[in-house]
Amino acid sequence: MVDTAVHESTICRSDWAGSRQRPLWPTAGSRVVLCSIAVFLPVAALAQDTTTTLPPIIVTVIRGSSGSVLDAPFALTVVRPDSARPGQRHAGAEETLALIPGLSANSRSNPSQDPRVSIRGFGARSAFGVRGVRVLRDGIPLTLPDGQTPLDYLSLESVGHVEVMRGAASALYGNASGGVIDMRSSAPSAAPLSVTLHQWGGSFGMSRTAAVASGTSGSIYYQGDAVRVRTNGAREHARQRATTGFARAGVVAGGTDYTLSVLGLDMPLAENPGALTLTQMRNDVLAADQPSVAKNARKEVRQLQVGLSAARPISGGEISAFGFGGARSLDNPLTFAVVEIGRHSYGASVRVVREAALVGRENRLTAGVDFQSQNDLRRNFANCTDSPPLASPTTSCPRVATERGILTLDQRELVTSAGIYASDELRLGPRVRITAGLRADNVRFEVRDRLIGHANPDDSGDRTMRAVTPIVGIVSRTGARGSVYANVSSAFETPTATELGNQPDGSAGLNTGLKPQRSTTYEVGLKGTIARWMHYDAAIYSTGVRDELVPFEIPLSNGRRYFRNAGRTDRAGAEGGVELLMRELRLHATYTYSRFRFDRYSSGGVDFGGNEIPGIPQHRVQSALTWSGARGFAVMEVEGAGAAFVDDANSATAPGYEVAHLRLGGRLFPRATGLRLTAGVQNLFDRSYAPSIAVNAARGKYFEPAQGRTFYVGFSIRGEWH
Repeated sequence: MVDTAVHESTICRSDWAGSRQRPLWPTAGSRVVLCSIAVFLPVAALAQDTTTTLPPIIVTVIRGSSGSVLDAPFALTVVRPDSARPGQRHAGAEETLALIPGLSANSRSNPSQDPRVSIRGFGARSAFGVRGVRVLRDGIPLTLPDGQTPLDYLSLESVGHVEVMRGAASALYGNASGGVIDMRSSAPSAAPLSVTLHQWGGSFGMSRTAAVASGTSGSIYYQGDAVRVRTNGAREHARQRATTGFARAGVVAGGTDYTLSVLGLDMPLAENPGALTLTQMRNDVLAADQPSVAKNARKEVRQLQVGLSAARPISGGEISAFGFGGARSLDNPLTFAVVEIGRHSYGASVRVVREAALVGRENRLTAGVDFQSQNDLRRNFANCTDSPPLASPTTSCPRVATERGILTLDQRELVTSAGIYASDELRLGPRVRITAGLRADNVRFEVRDRLIGHANPDDSGDRTMRAVTPIVGIVSRTGARGSVYANVSSAFETPTATELGNQPDGSAGLNTGLKPQRSTTYEVGLKGTIARWMHYDAAIYSTGVRDELVPFEIPLSNGRRYFRNAGRTDRAGAEGGVELLMRELRLHATYTYSRFRFDRYSSGGVDFGGNEIPGIPQHRVQSALTWSGARGFAVMEVEGAGAAFVDDANSATAPGYEVAHLRLGGRLFPRATGLRLTAGVQNLFDRSYAPSIAVNAARGKYFEPAQGRTFYVGFSIRGEWH
């Protein structure tokens, strides 16, 4: 373990440190591959004589497939975060979603914005929240009907495993291009009561307190957690105060499994340090964008979501349904305005699965209906906060020393989506299965303008976007522990309500020229295990996208983002992962190759055809080496990415990076099995880098820098009562 860490620190050196000149040996893209090999080779040699058995991989919910990873005709990954990499803080989705091929989850070191999550590049354009990827919690969508997902209210303490469907094959779930992430809760304790308390502390005044409880009594089960977070932030103007909660309770009655779930968030403070230019970041990686500080950019959020689901076996299959509803209030001062949103959302879904014989063959038919609605009251005010303060009133700010100026936008935004889908899995023999599915979606956007007067015409309007997305796939078992597959699939993704509402000319209402993007993917892959000690997963694909949604800023927008369509883009990619288990050691490594280009795209008289799509590095590597013993564990994680362009013109790049993290933990006392200590270092070698890019940002403010070297320590105590 020590030798591996030393070797990694020699090879994985960033060209950001010291001289800015081009290094004489491999580029960043090549070095990240060498980094992975440096970790991989010492461990691979140990794997030859092992007989460790991998745990079984069972998928809880796949629309149109039988529930096994090996029988799914598309790219599918299931990870158990704490089992593979113990000692996690559960502080962000980027930690939970690490080591998944084709998926990138990058922290922005900005508590007012969620991690930027993308699959096969879809989602990399997101200004806030998650775009292009549908996110579920125990099968209930967190994604809104317009395709946007706020992650700030997602508690990760009780997540047991994560199921990730990559690519357009996830189109049976609806409005998204990149895939589906379903975070599944861990199994409740078999005892009537089990309680775990965690306390974390670390650099920059970080304090995180979590309480987790679960239990089972007869046919009743429950689990829940509450988390309190306080931090001063790794950058200037990045303080956060937040409390999240999750509860889930169920009962089996009359052969039906009923489950009630609740998610809640109270975040009175999350400051926004903004993005920087490359020069600003090189001068001070902890600095904040000065306009963000001057305007006191931040957000305050409260949210509550409640869901009820039921599942019941029927003859030859199962019927399941869920309904949910929630409310969210957002107060969000930004550099260009103070945004206030009051949201109510709800939805429901019904699904039926039946197994029967068709033309003398076994088949599995799945059909369902989804419905979602969101109702937002959005109001924008002029942001009158300034440093130094305004000396006298202005038209936009008639009252000095008051944050909110005149009302500039007041409208009701309603989005409803309805989808119906069906798929059939036909078994042609003991090894081969064919899956064919079809989904039809209808998404309606409506704006009701409430700010109407002599100088403000009525900007009310509506738009409806429809799509039919088919998928056909085939999978063949290569034995008891492996399979190969191929599929052709399509996807449909609408602009969000915010993307439709932000118009470059400043007018209200809906952008009538912005179209939904549509994609078609051809994919082949293989997955399985070898000799009981190795799990592998690899896929190659080609995706063509029409009318891809592209973000941009204009110089006087003060950071506000607008959207336009690119005529056509082409994405060619390869992704693979390998996991080796050998006695106390576990190695997990993934590699993602992305060659994404504009095919037909011009704007403002400039032709961008042939340029690379910005914000997405061509090479990305992640690896983790874990040692687990009777009393403790050690985890070394390495991640790296090649350079990425930052704008459509490919005029500048974000340099590649390599970074390592280390944590150790174990029991404090030999007989105190419930008392544990964990200590760790993020960014072990204190690299300066920006894993998240604000694509096409104005004035060169592309870079959202990661935190430097940070330390943390955590204690946990667990008790169980029978």
